[in-house]
Amino acid sequence: MSTWRNWAGTESATGVEVLQPTSVDELAAAVKTAAEQGKKLKAVGAGHSFTGCSVPEQVMIRMEGLSSILHADKGSGLVTVGAGTGLRKLNAGLAAFDLAMANLGDIDKQTISGAVSTGTHGTGARLGGLATQIVGLDLVTADGSVLHCSAEENPDVFAAARVSVGALGVISSLTLQCVPAFLLRAQEMPLPLGDVLQGFDEFVDGNDHFEFYWFPHTDIALTKRNNRVAAGVEASPVGRVRGWIDDELLSNKVFELTNRLAMRRPGLVPRINGLASRALSAREYVDASYKVFCSERNVVFRESEYAVPREHVVEVIRRLRDWIDSSGHHFPFPIEVRVAAADDIWLSTASGRDTAYVAIHQYHRLPHEPYFRAFERIVADYNGRPHWGKLHTLTAADLRTRYPHFEDYLAVRDRLDPRRTFENPYTRQIFG
Repeated sequence: MSTWRNWAGTESATGVEVLQPTSVDELAAAVKTAAEQGKKLKAVGAGHSFTGCSVPEQVMIRMEGLSSILHADKGSGLVTVGAGTGLRKLNAGLAAFDLAMANLGDIDKQTISGAVSTGTHGTGARLGGLATQIVGLDLVTADGSVLHCSAEENPDVFAAARVSVGALGVISSLTLQCVPAFLLRAQEMPLPLGDVLQGFDEFVDGNDHFEFYWFPHTDIALTKRNNRVAAGVEASPVGRVRGWIDDELLSNKVFELTNRLAMRRPGLVPRINGLASRALSAREYVDASYKVFCSERNVVFRESEYAVPREHVVEVIRRLRDWIDSSGHHFPFPIEVRVAAADDIWLSTASGRDTAYVAIHQYHRLPHEPYFRAFERIVADYNGRPHWGKLHTLTAADLRTRYPHFEDYLAVRDRLDPRRTFENPYTRQIFG
């Protein structure tokens, strides 16, 4: 009997029926049959969420059979893609058409449908999350019908389904508004945390994409500024040797070893973090956008990420730092801070407000619960919204007050899936 596990090892499923449709018709038939039999069904992509959002109870739909670019129009930038397409494959495919996504997160292991359904985002004050790049989608509902959704057609479902946590149906395809392929100049450098916090708005507003990583127990933050280059500037990527040292040796292999050392000698963490914050020296390079956005992450960890109103993020970081300093605990993983523009998607973490994201991490062999609980208490004071694919303890009662369109989403769900074919323990937690 095979067992499915997510990437982080936080969720698993054993003994479920596994289906692998290779067409929309097969997918629709599988959904309809499961619903008629009263079975609970979940579509599963790459399993990169830390939460149980995609854990099947009875039937698992594997989406690899729907994983290709179906149509691409270089003139309009409109690209229709199968829902099971991995982001890495999608980025390479778009590049072949001289197209790109306007913004991406920092990993590319997810499927496109899994990434948008959980609210995955990148960073950029004038840019939204990945779901804001959707202009249309096809949704297979519990009765086996295929519902086309856009701003003009079924607009309420479109507002709900772009970030749906998989609770409305199974997305079969998405149409994305892409842009002409572009280069980014990446500038990475360590700076004093105090300078970064004091100048946060200037950093954010003065760059196309800005983020920083702060190493707890230090006064150093690694800043990343990515900006489109002027016409005529050519790519000058990181050299093979320097790239391997920075991105594979230091960021993965050595980082794994330092986390294992931290597990055995927690008192060394401040010193380890101090060395780590200085090991990645300043660098600048120009490369294709998706190669700059995405990094390889192989060290297994636990993560919690909350979205707060952008105007409060500096206060959140300062409070989190005070808690870390007084907690007596040691944390070897850096804290990541990013931003996004407000959008109109009902369950997007940036719905209706300019947003900053704070992501905290803990090595998978170290306890994370006290740290994550303290973080959750801090962001609650700012109506923090959890990333749907990352660890949190909030329930429907909490979330109802943090999302103005929460009841609108539930109404669409009641209409499309009254028998709860697409529910599982996680959706019962967050939707009631």
